[in-house]
Amino acid sequence: MRSRGAGAAFAGPTAEQTVTYEVAAINELAVSAPTVSLIVNSVTAGLAPNVATDSSTSYAITTNETNRKITGVINSNMPSGATLSITLAAPSAAFSMGKQALSTSPVDLVGDISTLNETGKTISYELGATSAAGIVPSATKTVTLTITAG
Repeated sequence: MRSRGAGAAFAGPTAEQTVTYEVAAINELAVSAPTVSLIVNSVTAGLAPNVATDSSTSYAITTNETNRKITGVINSNMPSGATLSITLAAPSAAFSMGKQALSTSPVDLVGDISTLNETGKTISYELGATSAAGIVPSATKTVTLTITAG
C-alpha cells in the first residue's frame, strides 16, 4: 500500500467552488464625429441674422441603470449676443427636452433613460446671433454630454 504525501489534494466524485460575480454600473456615450462647424453669414434685410444649423452628427448610448438623463455644458460662455443651442433626439421610452441653450451650467437634454443601448440618435446644433453681437471671430467651444442620475 502506498502512503499519501502531506498536503496532497483528494479527489472525489464531486467538487465545489464559490464564484463571486458583479455587473458594474455602465453609462457610456459616444458621438459620431469630433467636430461641427457653424457659421452665421446671412440675413434677410430688416431681420435678425439667420441661424446656422447642423444635424449631421449623432450619438450612441448604453446604460444598465434606471432613471438616467443626459446633460450638456460648454467649457466657457458664449460671447454677448451669440447663442449655441443643442437638441438631442431621445432614445426609446425616454424624452427630449427640445432645444436648449448651452452655457457653463449643465442643462438637461434627455430624461427618463433606463437600461438601453441605442445608436444613431441625432444631435442638432444651432448658432444664433443678434446684430448687436457684431463680428464674432472664429472660436471653438467644447460641448460635454454626460449621463447622470435623473
